[in-house]
Amino acid sequence: MENRDLILALNSGSSSLKFGLYARGESDEVPVLTGSATGIGRDDGALQIRDAEGAPLVQRECIHESQLQALTALASEIRNHFHGTPIAVGHRVVHGGPHLLSHQRITPPVLEQLEAATHFAPLHIPQSLALIALAQSIFTDVEHFACFDDAFHQTLPEVAYHLALPRRYLDAGVRRYGFHGLSYASLVHHFGASLPARAIFAHLGNGASLCALRDGQSIDTTMGMTPTGGIPMGTRSGDLDPGVLLFLLRNEITNTDELEEVLNHASGLFALSDGESDVKTLEERARANDANAALALDIFTTSIRKMIGAYIALMGSVDLLVFTGGIGEHSEYVRSAATRGLEALGVSPATIQTVTADEERQIARHCRAMTHQRPR
Repeated sequence: MENRDLILALNSGSSSLKFGLYARGESDEVPVLTGSATGIGRDDGALQIRDAEGAPLVQRECIHESQLQALTALASEIRNHFHGTPIAVGHRVVHGGPHLLSHQRITPPVLEQLEAATHFAPLHIPQSLALIALAQSIFTDVEHFACFDDAFHQTLPEVAYHLALPRRYLDAGVRRYGFHGLSYASLVHHFGASLPARAIFAHLGNGASLCALRDGQSIDTTMGMTPTGGIPMGTRSGDLDPGVLLFLLRNEITNTDELEEVLNHASGLFALSDGESDVKTLEERARANDANAALALDIFTTSIRKMIGAYIALMGSVDLLVFTGGIGEHSEYVRSAATRGLEALGVSPATIQTVTADEERQIARHCRAMTHQRPR
């Protein structure tokens, strides 16, 4: 395989770092190596790498205290199994702030803009900057690209992105951005010309959101200015009455860092179930008559069902409902509960599909297109 064909995609999550090394195929990106470091920051971490056919090359328990350690380990293993250098490295970046609205080549001015946007995603952007810096030091003399998770939602109409606040806040970038865009873009690519006019995608994982699509473009989505908004998630609160935040700040929480910790790491399914965010475990507990686990799942699936109904009302009908993400793909319990009673709105087994999102390959697709646009 010639080096000029290869693109490395890096996909950083809350507790995982996935990668894919792709070659240019006749019609799509072809995986050469894929893998991940999982359980980052926990004592149950693992590292795995697969070859082009999906056969395991590396599979072992491996504790990584940080994303940076995980990237160092993955880069070492990649070099053990591939002797060469990719032409480009693509990075999933959750939020680009109000000025970085499209996938683009990483340059010093782009890094400056990303750093200036840290307050839009203080949990995500610093980690992205650190990973980019480390990757640039490992994979030198190659182009690096930022692929933004919110770029897919730039088609949102103003009625969807404009929050009911004084306009000066919109001018400062306070608006709905939406996320999971690389996942949604990969689904649009998966269906291609067969994607119907009115579709709803539900990306359900530790982070979860839904998106309404008309003719393959995002017209509404549940996450807002940050990935904390929308439906309740594994440890994130989702949307709250603003009065709740004022109450917490006035009566218990003394600063915004504490508030952010509660909203992002101690809420959602974790809070409702008294300490568990894993849906598979919650299902087992619910079947054993654990009332808190059953309530957590009921609140989670009801919020999904309400958004599906709202998006059907928005579009007038739905032709396709797709579940993706770890929960969306693997939990029949959640899919069934989230669609129960929606038959009258046109949701039937024929309209529901489960599809595996392929964010790493989507990153490679975007990077491939941008390498063809390099300055002369």
